[in-house]
Amino acid sequence: MPNFEMMPIGVFAQRSGLTSSALRFYADSGLLRPAEVDPVSGYRYYAADQVARATALRQLREIAMPLDAVEAVLDAGADEASRLIDEYVAKIVGDAAAALQKAAVIKSALGGNVPGLLIATLKGPVLADAVEQILTATAHEPGMPVLAGLHIEASSEAVVLTATDRYRLSTRTLVPSEPPGQTWVGTVNGDDLRAAVAEIRRSALVRLEALPYGVWLRVADREGRHCRLLSEDFPDYRLMLASLSEVTTRATVSKDLLLRALEEHPGERIVLHVADHGVNVRSADGEYPGIPLPATATGEALQIWFEMTTLYPAVSTAIGPDVMLDLRGHDRPVTIRSADRGDLTTLAMPVKSDHSA
Repeated sequence: MPNFEMMPIGVFAQRSGLTSSALRFYADSGLLRPAEVDPVSGYRYYAADQVARATALRQLREIAMPLDAVEAVLDAGADEASRLIDEYVAKIVGDAAAALQKAAVIKSALGGNVPGLLIATLKGPVLADAVEQILTATAHEPGMPVLAGLHIEASSEAVVLTATDRYRLSTRTLVPSEPPGQTWVGTVNGDDLRAAVAEIRRSALVRLEALPYGVWLRVADREGRHCRLLSEDFPDYRLMLASLSEVTTRATVSKDLLLRALEEHPGERIVLHVADHGVNVRSADGEYPGIPLPATATGEALQIWFEMTTLYPAVSTAIGPDVMLDLRGHDRPVTIRSADRGDLTTLAMPVKSDHSA
C-alpha cells in the first residue's frame, strides 16, 4: 500500500497546476517521476517535496522552453539555473526582433519595386553619433510606443532628429551631403536604429530612403538596414519650444567637471545652485556638502532640483568641452547645449524641491 503522506496524481495535479495527462507525460519523459507507483493498481503517488519541481517545470514550459533545456534548469543550482533562463529568454527576444525586422522588410517588398523616396544622404559617422545622442532621450512606455522612436524631419536645408521621454527632449540638426527634392517627416523605431548604429558608423555615406512601412539605410557595397516606422503621432515639440519662457539665468561650465561632480554625488536627486560665483552641485537633503565648479554665470541666482537619470544623460551627450545651461526658474525646463556648437540641444525637466525621494 502507498504511504498515506503521498498525494495521488489528481491531488498533485491541483497543487502543481499541471494536468494529470501532463504529469504522466513528464513521468514517462523522466522529468518528473512519481515518488511511488502501486505495483498492483499502477496508481501514481507524489511527495510534497516534489511540488516545487513540478511548479517550476510548469512555469518553464509556459515560456515554451524545450524539454532538454527544462531538464538542465531543474537539475542545476540556483545560479546556473538563473543563467540558463536568462540565456534562453535572450535568444527568444533576439529571434523575435529578427522576425519583426524580416517582417518589415517583407511588407516593404510587397509594395513592389517602387523606389524609396530619398530622405537625405548623410555622413555615416556623423549620423551614428547623432542617433546615439538623441536616443538617450527615448523611453519604452506602455501605451506610448512613439516615445521610443526617433523623429526625423528632412528638408532641403537640414535633417532634424528629435526624441523625448517627457522628462527630456533632445534635438540635433544635421546638414545633408545630398538633400532630398522634397520634405519628409516620420518617426523611426528606436530599437531598429540602435541595432544599425555600428554599420552606419563604418559607412562613409548613408542614404536614407523612405517606404510606406519603413526607412532603408542604404550603404555602399552592403545590403543596408531596414528600420520600421511608428504610426503614432509624435508630440508637438516645436509648440513646446516656442512656448518656453525667457532665460533668467545662464551658466557656462566645463562638461567634464560637471559630469565628474554628478558621478561623485551619492544620491539619486541633486540640486544645482547657480550664482555669479559658479555652479555648486549639492544633495537634495542638504547632507552632502556639495562640489563647487568654476563657471561663468549671468542673471539671477537660482537653485534647481533634478533627478540624476534626467540630468546626467543630458549633460553627457552635449557636444564640446563646455556646456551652456539656460535656466528659466526652479520649475521650468532647462536648455542644455554646447557653448560653441548649437546643433545639439536638450531640454531637461526639473523636479519640485518638496518632491519626496
